Amino acid sequence: MFEPVKIAPSILSADFMNLGRDVALIEEAGAGYVHVDVMDGHFVPNLTMGVPVVKQLKKTTSLPLDVHLMISNPLEQLPWFLDAGADSVTVHAEVLDADGLARAVACIHAAGAKAAVSLKPRTPAGVLAPVIADVDMVLVMSVEPGFSGQSYIEGSEDKVARVVAMAASVGASPLVQVDGGIGAATAPFVAAAGADVLVCGNAVFAADDPARALAEVAAAADEARLAALAAQKEA
Repeated sequence: MFEPVKIAPSILSADFMNLGRDVALIEEAGAGYVHVDVMDGHFVPNLTMGVPVVKQLKKTTSLPLDVHLMISNPLEQLPWFLDAGADSVTVHAEVLDADGLARAVACIHAAGAKAAVSLKPRTPAGVLAPVIADVDMVLVMSVEPGFSGQSYIEGSEDKVARVVAMAASVGASPLVQVDGGIGAATAPFVAAAGADVLVCGNAVFAADDPARALAEVAAAADEARLAALAAQKEA
């Protein structure tokens, strides 16, 4: 059954002097989430935002807060972001073993939030095996995490397809999110492969008309998704 792709604009690319305005803009434009990139300067070579920003966002928008923890110690910090109002929290598979991933997912669920696990470009989809049946979402990075504005890594859609197939093999259907270099030109690749949620940074916030840019990415993704579904029915 066709479900429209949701867009999760990353506020890392927003104007931080006018963050409330930019969040209101994407909410009015039909965004599905507010994507919050938390970087610690250890797991990735950049520092961004933390708990205070999440707390303020929770007061200013009705959109779900999709918090992406690019940090080396998620088990220690998860409670901070859950208490701050995160609706969905993503941890990275690269910093946790199988037991740690299970503990993170359980902690997030216990707080009433959605749990997600992210994979860097070189991380194989197979590491998701211990938790694929329990997560609400898988985030496939299509750039190396750390900085906005990077170009999409060609072939990332293949990992999206592998994640979709892995989930289906155990009777699970987590959302599949893709982050990195996503715009109107690249959205069709991942949407056709099965992506449900697209993180867009510069493609939305750096556009002359962010609302129109958001709509164009969504339309391109939905067209590709519909075409892929039609092809499956014909096969």
